[in-house]
Amino acid sequence: MTPRPAKAPRILQITVMVLVLVCTVQVGWWIYDQHRYAVEKVAELQRAYRHQAAAARALLLAGVPVARVQALLPAVELTPDGARPSPAAEQRLLREEHLRIVQYAWEGAFFLLALLACIVVIARALHAEALVMIEQDNFLAMVSHQFKTPLASLQLSLETLALRPASAERTRVLTERMLADLARMEGMVSRILESARLDRGRVELRHEPVDLASAVRRASASAEEHAARAHIAITVDVDPTLVVLADPLALDVILRNLLDNALAAVAPVGGGRIEFSGRRGEGTVELAVRDTGVGFRRADATRLFEKFTRLQPGGGSYHGTGLGLYIVRRLMHLMGGRVSAESGGAGQGARFVLTWQAAPAEPA
Repeated sequence: MTPRPAKAPRILQITVMVLVLVCTVQVGWWIYDQHRYAVEKVAELQRAYRHQAAAARALLLAGVPVARVQALLPAVELTPDGARPSPAAEQRLLREEHLRIVQYAWEGAFFLLALLACIVVIARALHAEALVMIEQDNFLAMVSHQFKTPLASLQLSLETLALRPASAERTRVLTERMLADLARMEGMVSRILESARLDRGRVELRHEPVDLASAVRRASASAEEHAARAHIAITVDVDPTLVVLADPLALDVILRNLLDNALAAVAPVGGGRIEFSGRRGEGTVELAVRDTGVGFRRADATRLFEKFTRLQPGGGSYHGTGLGLYIVRRLMHLMGGRVSAESGGAGQGARFVLTWQAAPAEPA
């Protein structure tokens, strides 16, 4: 098995990272070199001043007038004892050295900060891309496994029907099993396609008044048969006067995804309850979906809504793509609402809360 080649954008990011690191080292060397140059230049001028002082003393001993010596060597201070470098000239040199070093330090610090910011941005992009690649690999492996199971079931059912005649009851059971397998695969494909559309921004949602209680009852009615087989009771306690501003189709997708998630969480514990409850807030409407399923760790409350996340704190098999709650969060965001999740921990059940803007009251 040959290793997968790196993608072009990743190669470009790594190349830019290397170039930025080289530039950072170069700027650091430039700051050090300029500092060293300024110090050496000042030391060289100080030596020159000392040589001028020695030359001034020699000229004075040779009988050259003081005024003439002062005019020839202005950086030398003449004293009764001879000559020495002018303190003012030395102070000027030291002040110039300090200003240059400060200038190099500020300029270098600016470039270093800019380069370090580039390094941080590129490093985070590389890290994020690596996580996405890992998630994609896990997603492909999971989807392959999830498709393989219903396909094997379909093949077994078809082979059973093809090998020998079956009774009407047996044929009905096998047909229902095949339809369930097809529905399961269709659901996975629909979630994958819906996720891709949301990522590309190809979704236009309406904002119109929607009867929340009716929408919840329709979604729960579609899962009653499945819930009954898994010994799960679904109850709806939503005020029939609650109206939200939402897209009817998007709202149905949100409720069905939350219901599927709750069913998958309750089934591994051998049955339980799923409760829908709605209430009115200050200009908002809240719908809570509570289940008595496997729950999750409190630290995972935000991870649940990330793409491809599939947590199984209670064990057991979970048929899903890890996209359901991601789609819920994206659709709620596009409709101007929000969603949150909470749980007391593994085995403590979970509670999801949807919040919308309440529809304005119709004039009497």
